[in-house]
Amino acid sequence: MNVAQLLARSATVHALRPALFVGARYLFDYRTLAARTASIAGYLRNAAGLAPGDRVAIFMSNCPEYLEVLYAIWWAGLVAVPVNAKLHPREMAFILENSGASLLVVGLDLTVQAIAATEWTGSVKGVITPNTNDYMAMLSSAQIPVQPRCPDDLAWLFYTSGTTGHPKGVMQTHRNLMAMTTCYFTDVDPVDPDDAIVYAAPMSHGAGLYNFTHVLKAARHVVPESGGFDAAELCTLAAEVGRLSLFAAPTMVKRLVEYVVATGCDVSGFKTIVYGGGPMYVEDIRKALDVMGNRFVQIFGQGECPMCITALAREHLADRTHPRWLERIASVGVAQSMVDVRVTNESGNSLPPGETGEIVTRGDPVMAGYWNDLSATANTIRDGWLWTGDLGSLDEDGFLTLKDRSKDVIISGGSNIYPREVEEVLLKHPAVREVSVVGRADPDWGEVVVAFVVANAAVDSKQLDALCLDHIARFKRPKEYYFLENLPKNNYGKVLKTELRARMQTPDGSNI
Repeated sequence: MNVAQLLARSATVHALRPALFVGARYLFDYRTLAARTASIAGYLRNAAGLAPGDRVAIFMSNCPEYLEVLYAIWWAGLVAVPVNAKLHPREMAFILENSGASLLVVGLDLTVQAIAATEWTGSVKGVITPNTNDYMAMLSSAQIPVQPRCPDDLAWLFYTSGTTGHPKGVMQTHRNLMAMTTCYFTDVDPVDPDDAIVYAAPMSHGAGLYNFTHVLKAARHVVPESGGFDAAELCTLAAEVGRLSLFAAPTMVKRLVEYVVATGCDVSGFKTIVYGGGPMYVEDIRKALDVMGNRFVQIFGQGECPMCITALAREHLADRTHPRWLERIASVGVAQSMVDVRVTNESGNSLPPGETGEIVTRGDPVMAGYWNDLSATANTIRDGWLWTGDLGSLDEDGFLTLKDRSKDVIISGGSNIYPREVEEVLLKHPAVREVSVVGRADPDWGEVVVAFVVANAAVDSKQLDALCLDHIARFKRPKEYYFLENLPKNNYGKVLKTELRARMQTPDGSNI
């Protein structure tokens, strides 16, 4: 099945339902969205001469054209290669070359970067920019029907962040994306046609993947006027649009909650906030629930199993009467309905409840493999199981608690120290706003614990030391603290621990 059939179906059955908004401003209905999509698809196949399976890269910030370009690529039987709009031209050039993208659709605000990138690659034969004459020509092309695709044909080529070198192209098939969509309805949130999803996080990644559920139910799609996350704008949209859902990184949730606390704004227009992509600390989610109520769901996934390993349902987050409620809200929930999840030792043997090991998963959402990288695929998918590189433990009820990425574990004096455990303790101090813990090489202990702290009031290392000694073993406490104004993060809100490790080379942990 071609995922573009989701749009074709909604355009037929629910033609006049509103489909797309910029802010609260209505653009067009599902029939119009599908017609525009079918015309662009006709251009891609006929005027551009692309064949089934060819790759089309999208290098755009969030904008209303993003959705129709995505669906036009699939409608034409092609493969979408969404590119992070914050990448350096050389990073973008690697993705274009590696994917063999034949065509590039680029936002007007990113044309300088795109031109620089295409100078370093020979694969791209054409560049199209929305709101230009070329794009208008695409929209006036003859429409074509949805092109047939097999479930295991490639649909979305997602490039990882590349923290360990060049990014790898994760091959997400039509089957993967449909399985993820099914899990959303079952494990995350039912969608009503009156719902609206707002793209406050990049459409090139997790936020964009959640378009499928709302297209299938002919719900509304909202691109913020800002094109991204702005707490004040989101609160206004919630009031004006209503029944607003979004995918957000934990840092976005924290900023939204802080804004609500500061302004006292009405949050009744928010329906569901799905959070993931990084650790949500217990104190942060408790405050979010206190301030905004039972509107939260957590998901744990990765590009190799998009949005689809575990989910912590809103009923579990809301059940404060459960004797292990604090443990549960510190977890990432239970296995989603279309995957199996285990915690294993290095040999792949399942570990008993409570023991920490690597998280592995299998099921229809798991990627087909890495693009043109058989070695990396074989190392990551073994006997049908995806080895995630994340460490965690399962309890007796199947709730998974993340410890850390395997590469982030600190081994000090032969003992494993999980940064998240230390971070959770430090965040108990009312003056600590954010914290990130990393390991530093040490000639005596192998590694020692170092904490980078963002404080919103006066606090010193002695106070934080005392807090740690009250809650965790002495050997786990940080040996050194750096106090920063902000933690370095990528545009998805993830803390850049690699950069923090580099900052340890300077006396105060500042930028180098």
